[in-house]
Amino acid sequence: MSLKISPARSLPTAVDAIVLAVASDKCSDRALKARGLPVTALRTQGFTGAADQVAFVADSSGRSAIVIGAGASKSIDDNRLRRIGAQAVRSGSRSKRLGVDVLDLIEAGSASVKASSIRALAEGLVLGSYRFTEYRSDPKPAVLTAVSVAGVTGKAATDAFTQGLKIGEAQNFARDLVNRPGGDLTPAALAQEAVKLARRERLTIEVLNLAQIRRQKLGGLLGVNRGSTHEPRFVKITYTPRAPKGTLALVGKGITFDSGGLSIKTGEGMMTMKMDMGGAAAVLGCFAAIRAVAPKCKVVGYMPMTDNMSDGDATRPGDVLTIRNGTTVEVLNTDAEGRLVLADALSLATEDAPDAIIDLATLTGAVEIALGGRIAAVMSNNDAWLDDLETAAESAGERMWQLPLPADYRSFLDSDVADLRNISKSRGGGTITAGLFLQEFVGDNIPWAHIDIAGTAWSDADDAETTKGGTGYGVRTLLEVARTFTPRRR
Repeated sequence: MSLKISPARSLPTAVDAIVLAVASDKCSDRALKARGLPVTALRTQGFTGAADQVAFVADSSGRSAIVIGAGASKSIDDNRLRRIGAQAVRSGSRSKRLGVDVLDLIEAGSASVKASSIRALAEGLVLGSYRFTEYRSDPKPAVLTAVSVAGVTGKAATDAFTQGLKIGEAQNFARDLVNRPGGDLTPAALAQEAVKLARRERLTIEVLNLAQIRRQKLGGLLGVNRGSTHEPRFVKITYTPRAPKGTLALVGKGITFDSGGLSIKTGEGMMTMKMDMGGAAAVLGCFAAIRAVAPKCKVVGYMPMTDNMSDGDATRPGDVLTIRNGTTVEVLNTDAEGRLVLADALSLATEDAPDAIIDLATLTGAVEIALGGRIAAVMSNNDAWLDDLETAAESAGERMWQLPLPADYRSFLDSDVADLRNISKSRGGGTITAGLFLQEFVGDNIPWAHIDIAGTAWSDADDAETTKGGTGYGVRTLLEVARTFTPRRR
């Protein structure tokens, strides 16, 4: 990361601009004057301290000041601080050296600034500074080169700050993967990125090539790959702490480009389909910061990787594939390919008998119709495990909403010629029936959750910690799940 973000006891004098935050209920003329801020200039800009307001002024000593509205004091939480961190670096991007002094937002009376708040602020600073310039012929260098954050004192606070930087960098790593074109980030190239990550983070990794995938009888992955000129890969990556307390399995969909296969997408529908490996990117992003978070459980990632293309011998509608666990699937729409590769991955994860499984996938267009682009759908076979996941997601600031897995919808997946069909007979409930399909490949006694990130893995606009393009959604949640993971009695 070219931007240097450092903790400090107080603001250094050698900065070009400072960033302050003001709560709406602490925005009286007297309070602003006490902080050395020009009341008239702020009121002229309509500043009231409302959330997301940003004003540019000079303080009483003549320094350039960026003042961010934080909303009501009682509503300020870690998620707000993460957002303020991102707004700080975005608003201060034209300064070379920036000083950030916003941790006074934590409620008065707290014995100390919470470690989680410091971590969230650090995450926001990194996420807000993200730029993807790999394919620009003459990328303009960023003006902002250094950020000092005041109020970070003591080992616990400094450790939390450092961890937040690592988590933000891990999410930006996932964003980089999603933003790379499918013609460059082929299955083999994505697998090589996983190998480099494993070496750097001292993780165990296994990469299966085409011959090995055939020997493992991963029929779903082979069927989707059949129309491609690029060989598939299957990556298994493992973090093992000393004396692990349980095993958490993470499964990520790695479709490096999705044309729809013979059930071809429209031209517009293909424009962002390099993001169809967002699930695998999130899993790899999690492993990029796994040692910084240092969970006590073993964490294993399973990632099937291929593109979905339309060569002369591509899988045809009506073809039947045999998944790793022996289940046969009638393929009636080759654009419902993600569930086919995930079926193999979930089967392999189940064979390893983990204490819980999470899969992430850009799986259905229906989820964006239901929940928009800022909230993921989550489904689970275990209420307690779902509670754990939702708690982690809330703490990480990544929104998700539960959808049901109704047993009577399962009949929509009945095939006339095979065990299952890969699309529902019903027109509605596409996200739910996709979840029901995946559930068929999870062991009965293993807590499992499926997160459909088809809407949240990509953004059409910048917004504080969210960037245009790949978002890296899921990295923070997975890390928080791993950090807090406790195996439940089955």
